[in-house]
Amino acid sequence: MLSLLLLPWFLIRIPPDYFIRPRDPHKWHVLLQPHALVRNLLGLPVLLAGIAMLVLPGQGLLTIMIGLGIMNFPGKFELEKWVVTRKGVLKAVNWIRKKSHHPPLQAP
Repeated sequence: MLSLLLLPWFLIRIPPDYFIRPRDPHKWHVLLQPHALVRNLLGLPVLLAGIAMLVLPGQGLLTIMIGLGIMNFPGKFELEKWVVTRKGVLKAVNWIRKKSHHPPLQAP
């Protein structure tokens, strides 16, 4: 239930140009920084809880997405872009952003 309430809050904090701005392809060094370790240690239980919720009661997919959003790892951007380009996802995200008076995400 909490993940369902937090989803709009997370979606409106994504910058509109998030999926079209240039990226640094060599981000392995980021994993060794203390803030990245803390983020990954906080996001991992959320991700595992989301995976468990796929067979248990709860918002499994939303919890998985929140866990991935917290974490920082190579390939995360490509995974996020793949999810957003699924049929209807970008439309739903932009609908939530419009209701919150935020500009739509620019399509990748």
